[in-house]
Amino acid sequence: MNLDFSDDQKALQDQVRRFLAEKCPPAAVRAVLEGPEPYDKALYAGLAKLGVLGVAIPEEYGGMGLSHLELCLIAEELGRVIAPVPVSSSIYLAAEFLLQAGSDAQKARWLPKLASGEAVGTFAMVEGQGRISADKVHATVQGGKLSGVKSPIPDGDCADFAIVAARSGAGRGESAISLFIVDLTGPGVIRETLTTIDPSRSYAKLTFDGAPAEPLGGEGDGWRIAAQIQDRAAILMAFEQVGGADRALEMARDYALERMAFGRPIGSFQAIKHLLADMYVSATLARSNCYYGAWALASGSSELPVAAATARVSATQAFQHCAKNNIQTHGGMGFTWAFDCHLYYRRSNALALALGSLSTWEDLLIERLRGANTEAA
Repeated sequence: MNLDFSDDQKALQDQVRRFLAEKCPPAAVRAVLEGPEPYDKALYAGLAKLGVLGVAIPEEYGGMGLSHLELCLIAEELGRVIAPVPVSSSIYLAAEFLLQAGSDAQKARWLPKLASGEAVGTFAMVEGQGRISADKVHATVQGGKLSGVKSPIPDGDCADFAIVAARSGAGRGESAISLFIVDLTGPGVIRETLTTIDPSRSYAKLTFDGAPAEPLGGEGDGWRIAAQIQDRAAILMAFEQVGGADRALEMARDYALERMAFGRPIGSFQAIKHLLADMYVSATLARSNCYYGAWALASGSSELPVAAATARVSATQAFQHCAKNNIQTHGGMGFTWAFDCHLYYRRSNALALALGSLSTWEDLLIERLRGANTEAA
């Protein structure tokens, strides 16, 4: 089994890293965090021109037609610079829903726009706090009209369309949930931007009042499709988290080597050594689990659900751990606005709640491992 990426894939990763180093310095992240724009539109257009947005979208729909392995590496680089762009919403989620469940007409309409950066998409399922379940989905579609409230929705304030999970039948349970495409610029949609810990990535409350809704996939298949897509997105998001964890570790290491105290670098003190070593262990463990997830994603393995939950849990823990200890390594100055440590701390906590909280994915991992053990027995 090949446990590494190919030379061509690494070359693509290096190209994206050099592009982001030039176009997405911390100042660009701060500009979005402190400014009125929901994301860095110039950076997003640059990523589209580079082909990054369409890397896993088929050529017939304007993409590069490569695999999800390349997308995993791109996700890692976006995480390293905590890029303030809606790639996760548009590419990890919306594009995947269209590829898996969209009709030929739906793919032809939206995928070229996603690949070119002309349109931003998102996925709207959650309706408040706590672990989402089919019985907690109260939004309904009757006569092709959607009514209900979805919140918090990533990039909901700037997205052009949303894939919405809603109740399409009178029954209960997972079979009552279907998927719909809703034009967020059309009638019957009210958006309210929400305040979060990381304003460089926007969230919104979406209120639907008779909004036209176009079915996506078969009726009653929504919950099953959404579960599959969220597993796939979890692996890509885990790579973002690993990229952020690695960069936070590098920041802490570099500061520990240059900051002097009592006539010596603080990195020579045992407490800092232990701190950095723990960060390295958590980031390396997360990377290993992410590689497992990348293999399962690219190969279509039946182990994908377990791999996705494993990668998600370890990457969430690693990013939060490294971001927090990066601030500790920087000491009192690490808490100030002038240092970039807080940018990574903000993003680590925001991503920890994306696609479901850490406790949700821990529960899923336990459930899936138990299920696998039962089947094996």
